[in-house]
Amino acid sequence: MNTPKRPELLVVGSVAIDWIITPKAVREESVGGSATYFAMAASFFAPTRLVGVVGEDFPAATVDDLKGAGVDLEGLEVVAGKTFRWKGRYHENMNDRTTLETHLNVFEQFEPKLPARYRGSEYLFLANIQPALQRQVFEQLSEPRLVGMDTMNLWINTTRDDLLAVLRKVDVLMVNDEEARQLSGQENLVKAARAILKLGPRNLVIKRGEYGALLFDRDGDIFVAPALPLEEVVDPTGAGDSFAGGFMGYLAGQGVEPSGSTLRTAMICGSVMASFCVEGFSYDRLRDLEIDDVQERFDQFARLTDFSRASLT
Repeated sequence: MNTPKRPELLVVGSVAIDWIITPKAVREESVGGSATYFAMAASFFAPTRLVGVVGEDFPAATVDDLKGAGVDLEGLEVVAGKTFRWKGRYHENMNDRTTLETHLNVFEQFEPKLPARYRGSEYLFLANIQPALQRQVFEQLSEPRLVGMDTMNLWINTTRDDLLAVLRKVDVLMVNDEEARQLSGQENLVKAARAILKLGPRNLVIKRGEYGALLFDRDGDIFVAPALPLEEVVDPTGAGDSFAGGFMGYLAGQGVEPSGSTLRTAMICGSVMASFCVEGFSYDRLRDLEIDDVQERFDQFARLTDFSRASLT
């Protein structure tokens, strides 16, 4: 009896080397990038393909880690020059950070090139890259079944028309609360969500860091996923990308359409992976996980969110 082939999940985004400074520790060579975190998190749920670019200085050990996690790296270009590098300092609350240096290096000339066998990918996540590059990905794909997308303040400010063109093709948009307010022009997040959904995406996730995440759909339903209370946060970098990886990975792994129940489960899977990510530098914690660890923490979230209404009389 043949086992049905699971749908492939494709992520297109940045792969980077970070210099992270936190109130408790420093790591000068910490591999990051939106596609890296996404792929490591998603790989627990679905076969994952990565498209990105790195320089000759990119650690071979990370390539081995990604391959060891089952990530397909045919779409990872290695070109002459240095990998995209970012340096940042986190403040005492571990939520706010200051960018100290950004060196795009080989990422400055990045143009997504999808290998032939990637072009039929059923599930796609467009990580935080220029909207014009996100449109290039669509031009190389067959009809994807489900598309998720991230963006940032810079693209909202400088390339809004291109961004809006991409939003009309997206099933799930993921932004943080600041980006949601900026994109919508609304301060209240419920009003912001309604305004954003009118721009095209069929579903919206607003990430709120230590306060969890909000899901809004076109039917007017709202779901709140909490963040897991943690005693210690080591490095918040990549938490949002890990959330996206868990979210999209669940949907792709199950081969399901986004609906009320599947989206809610995907939200918890995203929250699970984000909670693991912040417990270590880079993708260290994700690399060391077993699937039983993921299931145990999913169950922990289920207990955390369980509510049986007591009688009011």
